[in-house]
Amino acid sequence: MQTPFSTRRFLAGPAALAASLLTLTACGAGTTDSAAPAGNDAKGPTIRIGVGIDASYAPFFLADAQGLWAKHGVNVQLVQFGQGSEGVNNLTAGQVQMSGNSDTTTISMLQQDPDLRSLLVYEQSGKYLKVVLGPKVTSPSKIRKMAITPGLSEMAATRFLESKGIDPKSVEFVTADPPEIPALMQKGDVDAYVLWEPWPAKGVELGGKVLENTGSYGLTYAQWLLTRSDWLKNNADTAAKVAQTLEEAARLTESDPQSAAEATQKAVKVPTAQTLTAIKEIDFGARDFTAADLKGYEGTAQFVLDSGKVKAKPDVTAVIQRGWFTEHVKGSR
Repeated sequence: MQTPFSTRRFLAGPAALAASLLTLTACGAGTTDSAAPAGNDAKGPTIRIGVGIDASYAPFFLADAQGLWAKHGVNVQLVQFGQGSEGVNNLTAGQVQMSGNSDTTTISMLQQDPDLRSLLVYEQSGKYLKVVLGPKVTSPSKIRKMAITPGLSEMAATRFLESKGIDPKSVEFVTADPPEIPALMQKGDVDAYVLWEPWPAKGVELGGKVLENTGSYGLTYAQWLLTRSDWLKNNADTAAKVAQTLEEAARLTESDPQSAAEATQKAVKVPTAQTLTAIKEIDFGARDFTAADLKGYEGTAQFVLDSGKVKAKPDVTAVIQRGWFTEHVKGSR
């Protein structure tokens, strides 16, 4: 089908711009390996897990800081990526064995790797992603250009425009890396964007204004724990230990947000106040997939097909390991 988006412009991020904006985070679009936590004496090979550089990955950073991986008998090294799609790409390439990523971004990438497997949901939110308007944009009807990143941001922007009765084909979508986008808005190169923190806060610092969160127009996201079918087949016990750790870390993030915020600040330099706000906006907790989840994912798969990026609708049911978390973690107690 024809893409619902108008002309796209791809921007290669200037190094100086990225460097100035990345004071809020630990790294840019490249990768950074975390140092192994002190006292990690778990047996077995090191499992590399891809994570992002924002507060939504707080449970992973908390697990690192408190030695929870070793507690559950697994050696883990976190590998930081500037965008979720990079984590999936490196998972496909075998550079990491597991990864955390959003449902939407993963579904949009299934065609390139149908062997991806999603084991559980560890967070969800309709408040963490926000719509930011530029300083001179008085209403959504004035939007002519929106900055996006492929996947979740792109779908959130499309759904936002539709919710305001605006044809997405009437708006130019400008693809850029998240750290570049607030400055593009400040300069007037784009009129609006929809992103996760800390980029809405950075946009406000640069003169923009937050209009609403995605939940205001009915859009929520979930984060998945991902791996590949071949690795999972031979490492089910290890995957279960990672899942057990993530479950505990997600619960601790909710019950002890200060420790989670401090761990996140240490890992990726996100200010503790921002993480504390994010934890209020995100529901952390590991769980299995539900029938309602699958219905929503089918809608996301249809969006990917309608965008014209793929020739066939992604098969979400082949990726979702429904019941895996209950069987391997809850059922093991």
